[in-house]
Amino acid sequence: MRYFHDIDPIAFSVGPFGVHWYGIMYLLGLGAAWYLGERRRRAGRLPVSESAFSDLLFYGMLGVILGGRIGYMLFYGTAELIADPLSLFKIWQGGMSFHGGLLGVLLGSWFWSRRHGLHFFDTMDFVAPLVPIGLGLGRLGNFIGGELWGRHTDAPWGVIFPNAIEAGGRTLEQLRALALAGQLDAEARHPSQLYQFFLEGVVLFVVLWLISSRPRRRYAVSGWFALLYGVFRFAVEFVREPDAQLGYVAFGWMTMGQVLSLPLIAVGIGLLLASRKAPVLTPVAPSPAAAAAAKEGAP
Repeated sequence: MRYFHDIDPIAFSVGPFGVHWYGIMYLLGLGAAWYLGERRRRAGRLPVSESAFSDLLFYGMLGVILGGRIGYMLFYGTAELIADPLSLFKIWQGGMSFHGGLLGVLLGSWFWSRRHGLHFFDTMDFVAPLVPIGLGLGRLGNFIGGELWGRHTDAPWGVIFPNAIEAGGRTLEQLRALALAGQLDAEARHPSQLYQFFLEGVVLFVVLWLISSRPRRRYAVSGWFALLYGVFRFAVEFVREPDAQLGYVAFGWMTMGQVLSLPLIAVGIGLLLASRKAPVLTPVAPSPAAAAAAKEGAP
C-alpha cells in the first residue's frame, strides 16, 4: 500500500482567509536567513550595520517574489502571459520559478552592494549559505500542498497524489478508499519535492555552511552554490514530472528545469576557477564602539 497524500495545504484560517503552509515556509526561511545571517554579520563576515543587513534581506525577499513570479511566467507560462498579460499578477493561482527568483536576488543584491560600496561577490558569498534553508522549506511546502510531484514509480516509497489523478467525479474519500485497497498503486509517484528538500535544502546547506565556516577566496562560496544547486536540480528533474504546458523542451528528454540549470553549472565552474586567483577575505569583527553606534541607529 502506497502513502495517500491528503494533507490540508491550509494551516489555519483567520476569518475568510486561509493561511497556507507554503506561505509559512517562506516566513520560516526568511527567519532562518535573518538569524544565521546576523550571526555571520556579528562575526565580521559582512562589514555593515544591522539595519543595512535588514535592508539586504528586504531586497532579497523582494527579488525572490518578483523575480520568481516574472521568471515563472516567462519560462513556463509564456503562452498564458501573451494571451492574458494580467495573469502575471494572479499570484494566488500559484507559479514561482527558482531561476527567476535567483535573478531577482542577484539584481537586488547588486543594487544593495553598490549602495554600500561592497564588491558584489563579497555580498553573494555571504548570502549563499543562507539560501538553502529557504529552498528546502519551499520544497517541503510544495509537498504539503501536493504540487510539483514526480513521475510514476513502483518504488515502495511512492506517493499517491490525488491532484495528479483523473478523479472522474470521485471524491477524496473514495480515492482514499481505493488507495487503501491497493487499487491506485499504479498512480504512485516519486515524492520529488522531498528529494529536492533533502538535496537543495539539507545537503546544500550543510556543504555551504562548512565551506564558508573558514575564510575563503572570493567567488568560491557562490561558485559552490551555483554548481551544486545546478547539479542537484538537473538530477532530480529526471524523476520529476515535466510541466504539463511544456513537456520536454529538448532532445525528447530534457525539461525546462534542466535547461535553466545548465548555465548555473557553467557559472559555478567558472566562479570556482576564478576564485583560484582571487583574494582571501578575512572576517573583520566590528569594534564595540561601532557595534554600539549601529545598534543605536547612528550612521
